[in-house]
Amino acid sequence: MGRLQGKVAIVTGGASGIGLAIVERFRAEGAVVEVLEREAAEGQIACDVADAARVETVVDEIRARRGRIDILVNNAGIAHVGNALTTSAEEFERVQRVNVFGPANCLRATLRHMVADGGGVVLNLASCLSVMAIADRFAYGTSKGAVLAMTYSVAKDFLDKNIRCNALLPGRVHTPFVDGFIAKNYAGREAEMFEKLSKAQPIGRMAQPEEMAHAALFLCSDEAAFITGVGLPVDGGTLSIR
Repeated sequence: MGRLQGKVAIVTGGASGIGLAIVERFRAEGAVVEVLEREAAEGQIACDVADAARVETVVDEIRARRGRIDILVNNAGIAHVGNALTTSAEEFERVQRVNVFGPANCLRATLRHMVADGGGVVLNLASCLSVMAIADRFAYGTSKGAVLAMTYSVAKDFLDKNIRCNALLPGRVHTPFVDGFIAKNYAGREAEMFEKLSKAQPIGRMAQPEEMAHAALFLCSDEAAFITGVGLPVDGGTLSIR
């Protein structure tokens, strides 16, 4: 039997990158996974996590169809490059609406079902930037700091409801977003910048999405039954030995 056999999971932003790797790993371990995507493809559910009313409707429909919700993975998010002067008010708000309001909306919609059904597991995708800084990530770093604080709060408030809540703090992960970012900002220097960004992490490379999925599987499985309120760095040594 798989480590998530019979579990029902919701993964937001599960169409690519880390989210897709988590979806595939969970399904391989026996979970039924519902994927929420703003631009949904076949087999996914169209849902903008920043739209609280839509999130509530979708989560209620999943609960009615599947009978319960065991796992919520808040993975959907967007990035932004800029400091406090170059980030406009509109850009700052857009990042917070997706990266902060989005997880909060999903938590409100899902936790009430978990409470009614006797428990569950929440995993939030935070970041190394939840607890450190790199240049020009004013809006993004702010949002990921909020996600980690949100994780602690939910873990505390729902401990007696048999609900665990943890966060992953990834370092730089090689996803389509990274390739797009390099191509957009460093045209003609793609290979050079990829190597530079890879070696910025002490381990000397970027992570693969599957490595994040392995950690997500552990934290959402019964093997982690004694772990809650944790922000787990999966970062190639970025936070501890950089």
